[in-house]
Amino acid sequence: MDVRLMRIDSRLLHGQVATNWAKTAKIDRILVVSDSVAKDELRKVIIMQAAPPGTKANVIPLAKMIRIYHDPRFYGLRVMILVENPQDAKRLIQGGIRVKSLNIGSLSFEVGRKMVTDAIAVNQADIDAFTWIHNQGILLETRKVSTDSKRDLWRTLRERNLVE
Repeated sequence: MDVRLMRIDSRLLHGQVATNWAKTAKIDRILVVSDSVAKDELRKVIIMQAAPPGTKANVIPLAKMIRIYHDPRFYGLRVMILVENPQDAKRLIQGGIRVKSLNIGSLSFEVGRKMVTDAIAVNQADIDAFTWIHNQGILLETRKVSTDSKRDLWRTLRERNLVE
């Protein structure tokens, strides 16, 4: 399986992802990987309807994503993986999914989270997951859409004294 883009976005699949990233990444399929969404029939239907014309979207739990990534039947399939949070991205990478960079689009603000960019709010669990991912040599880059300039989230976290 050829993971063209792994993206963290608390909104998962939405207009920007459907119209911009899918086209830029030249993918065959969008895989929304979430244990909670996989159990929610309404959210699954809404997500699948948000896929751009000609691109299929599937919603699958994390353990299944790890299994199919290693399945030779999916060799050559070009995919974009969308997850809701850094912990799920870490779990997929621990499961053997290889990526050189991780795109962080949006992490919604809520109580207990600190804004670090205009679209990204983190808590300690997020920072711990990002630290582990960074220590694997994976670039943490923030961009809402592909035409935005890449920004290094690790540098931003360091500037805000959230990591060393």
